[in-house]
Amino acid sequence: MRIGELARRTGVHERLLRYYEEQDLLHPDRLPSGYREYREADVHTVARIRALLAAGLNTATIAAVLPCLREEADRLVPTCPDLLRHLHEERARITQAIQDLQTSRAALTHVIEAAPPEVAEELTRRA
Repeated sequence: MRIGELARRTGVHERLLRYYEEQDLLHPDRLPSGYREYREADVHTVARIRALLAAGLNTATIAAVLPCLREEADRLVPTCPDLLRHLHEERARITQAIQDLQTSRAALTHVIEAAPPEVAEELTRRA
């Protein structure tokens, strides 16, 4: 199938599919005319890529882990021990980022709550 058909079937813009190829996530065949030819399996690969992006992984990490995943009952299953270690590391990185954001949020809340009543009232009047 051509890139337009893959875009239609996956809901992913053609430009983004080309980007996935640049990032070594998709590997379409090239016809003598230069057109990309995608396989049916690429529809599932794009779905995996989207799921991993939604999970917070970047494309470099996805390129490393994609070969070690399979789909089973609507979920991704790791098939390589190294992948599982890498996923634990990624989860720890995301957890730390969440904790850092919560700390920043708490600091902002502390500053906001310290505002004098007249400043808070002015904000309410403007809203």
